[in-house]
Amino acid sequence: MDQLEFIKFGSNDFDDYFRLVSNEKVMAMITERAIPLHEARENFEKILRRNEKFEDFGTFKVLVQSTGEFIGLGSLTRNEDQNDEAEIGYMLLPEQWGKGYGKIIAGRLLHRAEQSDVTRLTAIIDPANIPSRSILISQGFISEKVCEIGGLPGEILCKTL
Repeated sequence: MDQLEFIKFGSNDFDDYFRLVSNEKVMAMITERAIPLHEARENFEKILRRNEKFEDFGTFKVLVQSTGEFIGLGSLTRNEDQNDEAEIGYMLLPEQWGKGYGKIIAGRLLHRAEQSDVTRLTAIIDPANIPSRSILISQGFISEKVCEIGGLPGEILCKTL
């Protein structure tokens, strides 16, 4: 299995981010739609601001270390209203699905959270996203609630650290 490298998204990384969020297959279980360019630019600016605000938290581009190939992203986002809580998330380009990268990314994000002062970690998925759910359950997350989130089906999974 290739080693993965995590680097915070910077101002020159929009194209990689847009490759993910504009892909209908990637976004099918996240927003149920590809994100248009103007909305992606706004979201990316928020990511950059958050990346500057917290040293150990943020949204990271994930690269195959040996080749530098961009395969997806991982995020560890501190809840600014509840500092002891953070959310993890990840997205992979479709050609990277089924290679075990999701589990590696989730594990690395979990490890990063365990090294912080966070005591509760959450993840939000589409309940129909069985592969993502399996990854989280294998990392010790438990289902807390299945509900509608922003008008879309959602499941909140959590793990106490």
